[in-house]
Amino acid sequence: MKLAVSTLGMPGEGLDRAIEIAAGGGCQGLELRLHQDTGVHSGLDAAGRRSVRERVERAGLEISALAGYVGICEPGADEPVIEALTADLQLAADLGAPGVRVFPRGDDPAVGARRLKAVSGTASALGTLVLVETHDLMATGAAVAGLLAEAACPETTGAIWDLLHPWRHGESPADTLAALGPYLTYVQVKDAVSAEDTTPVPMWTGSVPLDESGELLRGAGYDGWVSLEWERTWYPQVAPVGEIVPGAADWVRRFAP
Repeated sequence: MKLAVSTLGMPGEGLDRAIEIAAGGGCQGLELRLHQDTGVHSGLDAAGRRSVRERVERAGLEISALAGYVGICEPGADEPVIEALTADLQLAADLGAPGVRVFPRGDDPAVGARRLKAVSGTASALGTLVLVETHDLMATGAAVAGLLAEAACPETTGAIWDLLHPWRHGESPADTLAALGPYLTYVQVKDAVSAEDTTPVPMWTGSVPLDESGELLRGAGYDGWVSLEWERTWYPQVAPVGEIVPGAADWVRRFAP
């Protein structure tokens, strides 16, 4: 396993500070949240893209993924979704990121499958993946696996297992892993107060089944990216992410295959 930290946990810090936190915490990568506030988004010009990539690489880090906000199953016309996702995929290619995170934002797998197929040629040409997170209206592994099975684009799609969301929607870690199976490409690790109160807390001080999930991943031989998603952007009262990274690093060391 390789550890990354998401810039979601660093509101207002800027890219250079995010790089410093990741490198100083022993991470191998940085997950870049796509937003105007972070300075990393599809509107960046060629010089801006080169600058981001060079600064990350100079620190000896990789960009583990781009955390985008496209809703792949979002109700409405296909064209705006496809256009936005295509722009994010091009950005990923320019930055050297292996993939772009998307959210479901809807519950109709036929809609998402149609859009995933529509961008599959572009993703293949760019060498990038569309990574669907277990989130919102498709929070379980079963739901995301159903979407990806219908899309039938295994070479350009993958699944992100956010350890919090399937569990808080009643799916056991074993069932999540079994459902995601060959689709599993990326893991987001975090702890939270409870299934009802998702306020982030330091690793092993909340209720998320971290050890059970880690044992399952080790047993499955998972050796991909693990990203610490410390949601300080949404919960500004919590501790700085730099205080949480050591716990995530410990989790990776414990459960690396």
